[in-house]
Amino acid sequence: MADILHREFVYLWFYFTVLFEQIFRYWVVGILIGSVISVFGKKRITEWFGSLQGRPIGLLGILPASILGILSPLCMYGTIPIAASFSRAGMKDDWLAAFMMGSILLNPQLLIYSAVLGTTALAVRFISALLGGIAAGLLIHVFYTRKERDFFSFEGLQEPGSRDTASNPFIRLLKNILRNIRATGPYLLLGITLTAAFQRYVPNDLVASLFGANEAFGVLTAAALGVPLYACGGGTIPLLYDWMLQGMSMGSAASFMISGPATKLTNLGALKVILGSRRFLLYIVFVIAFAFSIGTFVNLAV
Repeated sequence: MADILHREFVYLWFYFTVLFEQIFRYWVVGILIGSVISVFGKKRITEWFGSLQGRPIGLLGILPASILGILSPLCMYGTIPIAASFSRAGMKDDWLAAFMMGSILLNPQLLIYSAVLGTTALAVRFISALLGGIAAGLLIHVFYTRKERDFFSFEGLQEPGSRDTASNPFIRLLKNILRNIRATGPYLLLGITLTAAFQRYVPNDLVASLFGANEAFGVLTAAALGVPLYACGGGTIPLLYDWMLQGMSMGSAASFMISGPATKLTNLGALKVILGSRRFLLYIVFVIAFAFSIGTFVNLAV
């Protein structure tokens, strides 16, 4: 029995170390870039978004709002109070929806992590997030803003104070890096551990049959799995990396990369506060429909 356990440990350790070596440098670069943007660029991004207000660009403002949402390093609990302050200043819900949806689906740190999946997956992830923000903004514009109805309810929400308050910029950056490591490091290690176990005990052809052969079924399965498996963006990168090597289609990967962050429990908890039951249900329907649509289109195009 001891020999069997030792053998399995050696196998798992081998898979773990190979994956760690492949992914670790992307995680480090993502941490550094994400922290630099958070410490030195967060205020500028917020100012850029606020500067859109009052410009005569109308519906076209959805595009830069979505891009700025992607560039924002804030989590959803940080994004919502900022969106609330813009709403009180008169910004319409369609721009806010585009900004918030872009922020939910992607951030600079996760974008760097995703580079390990390859340039095609990286481009698909960025474009999908951008289109997600645009689609959310357009739908809110058609069904709410144009009809002068409010989609969000930001009552009682205040913008949080910054945690990067040290006077020395190097100290601010260092503290932010350490917070990022504490927040994402355990999930990264958990993701690599689960992937190593997956490689050892799950047959390769099972992944291909689930996510590759029947493309429509694979896209839908990936969208569904994104809901329970996605706890942290960095933690799912090892799983996606392994699944794609084993035959997961690009469309299925795209579907997972949309449904996962959009239904992450922390994001859902924050959104439920400002949406209410009926609009929260509409959000869930939108996420699943958008993830399936993007995944299907990517499979046809790539």
